[in-house]
Amino acid sequence: MHVPVLLDEMLAAIRPKSGGLYLDGTLGGGGYSQAILEQSSPDGVVIALDLDLQAVEKAQERLSEFKDRFRAVHGGFHEARRLLAAMDVTEVDGAVLDLGLSSDQLEDPKRGFSFRWSGPLDMRFDPSSGQSLAEYLRDVSVNQLEEILATYGEERYCKKLARALLRARDAGRLVSTSDLAEAVTRTLGGRRGKIHPATRTFQALRIAVNDEMANLGAALEEIPLLLKPGGRFCVVSYHSLEDRQVKVSFRQRARDRLRWALVSKRAVKPSEEERRSNPRSRSARLRTLERLDAPRSAESPGMEKVS
Repeated sequence: MHVPVLLDEMLAAIRPKSGGLYLDGTLGGGGYSQAILEQSSPDGVVIALDLDLQAVEKAQERLSEFKDRFRAVHGGFHEARRLLAAMDVTEVDGAVLDLGLSSDQLEDPKRGFSFRWSGPLDMRFDPSSGQSLAEYLRDVSVNQLEEILATYGEERYCKKLARALLRARDAGRLVSTSDLAEAVTRTLGGRRGKIHPATRTFQALRIAVNDEMANLGAALEEIPLLLKPGGRFCVVSYHSLEDRQVKVSFRQRARDRLRWALVSKRAVKPSEEERRSNPRSRSARLRTLERLDAPRSAESPGMEKVS
């Protein structure tokens, strides 16, 4: 079962209230949505998005007790404004993104996210669209793969590894997640402390397949503009690349002190107790941006300078 990370801290940041309308841009197992619904009782509403249709369907069933207070939509957080506009929603009291993978995704070998089991090279959040990892690797060049491994995986041996992976591809020895993990291990050697040698590679390829950094950039531009005055946007990230993008975006926006503020200057981290009870939380970082009580009509040219 998926355990929501930094749940209490997220609730303290978002401050759910009765009658409020909230966006959960990364529904997953529904842990954040459920907590917000409970704290915004009796009539708070959550609109939740997820690229994974399976997650949407499971959450609709699991949270059916909340009836019309909960609306789950198949779609990505990078298109939140368009999806909400189609529901005649133009503003929310708060929004949250949890950028981690759900346990359901990680533990399903058919999804291809983990090196712990052998499965197809897929890694798509939305298996119904886009290229699978197998298709992506079929066309990628050695220079492109080097850049992906270096940028998204911060892999210091990116050149050596990229050449090795494409040799394995060309020899027909790269058809499953276990093949990928074995190819990385052969090239880089065994574990690096507690970290499996394939961890960075799987992260980098997943980010590339799902265009995660571009989608996060779009969300960081658009979701703040959905906030009502006093509303807050909370993002939980899990690796330095994501956290850096969130930090820079929030700080740039907060330069306009009449309209935006950082809720805390530093990222909020899990407690020692949470790290012990849920090891997946250890790298989590939470940052929150608040929209101040400035008139919405005051936006535009000035906003563009800091967005």
